[in-house]
Amino acid sequence: MLDSYYLSQEEPGRSCLLALRSLILAQDSHITETQKYGMPCFCYKKKMFCYLWTDKKTGEPYLLMVEGKYLDHPGLEKGDRSRMKIFRVNPANDLTREAIENILQKALDLYRTGVIKS
Repeated sequence: MLDSYYLSQEEPGRSCLLALRSLILAQDSHITETQKYGMPCFCYKKKMFCYLWTDKKTGEPYLLMVEGKYLDHPGLEKGDRSRMKIFRVNPANDLTREAIENILQKALDLYRTGVIKS
């Protein structure tokens, strides 16, 4: 079912989402992938960690960090959300791998250190 989500996306967004998926899963062996609210959801030890989604207006993918309020990174946008933050990704450009991995590791540390109970 998850594969159908990725395959239903148009290029270059599809390749970008698949690359983000690989990056997320490579961060820790305790990360699993499921689907919630029709979008790919990644959990750390069964606790929601992040999502992949596509902006309805621009069609560009983004990484949604569930516990974004604890994360401080210039690429993260809060918008009108109280808990979550997003990291937009332009599929026409190379992924900013270092920034994405930095955000993911900071978020994982919240779970690993017990700030977020897992």
